[in-house]
Amino acid sequence: MLPGRIGRGRTMERVMATHTDDKLELLKCSFLAGLGRKDLEQVGRLADEVDVKAGHVLMQEGSVGREFFVIIDGKVRVDHGGREIRTMGPGEFLGDIALVTEAPRTATATAVTDSRLLVLGHREFHSLLDQFPSIRLNVLQSIALRLRALEPDAAH
Repeated sequence: MLPGRIGRGRTMERVMATHTDDKLELLKCSFLAGLGRKDLEQVGRLADEVDVKAGHVLMQEGSVGREFFVIIDGKVRVDHGGREIRTMGPGEFLGDIALVTEAPRTATATAVTDSRLLVLGHREFHSLLDQFPSIRLNVLQSIALRLRALEPDAAH
């Protein structure tokens, strides 16, 4: 095989471009849908793609929040106070409340199936919010809806 080739005439650059395009498509289907390609590419550089097995705990209620997750593939169950709140799937995101409020996690999230996620660390998440006001608004609206769902009997 020639250097730079990975089989069947595909170059590493072509594979990376395809992977980048796939990642951008996944980002576009999430809360970042309103961003243009250039901005999505910038966000894509900040996010790491990870695979987790079913049963993996992504975050624990009461713990310090250090990551933000966008679900690419799979399902994630969210529990609050030992009670299941919801199951999330591709294009949905979690981990934002603790990162924005800088308070402990409000829920526990566990992968129900083997899942693929995009992960942004604390610093990258805040960089994203600072750079894109439209994303900040979307995330804040999502937080408000989620907090309401945690306390359905509370007066709003």
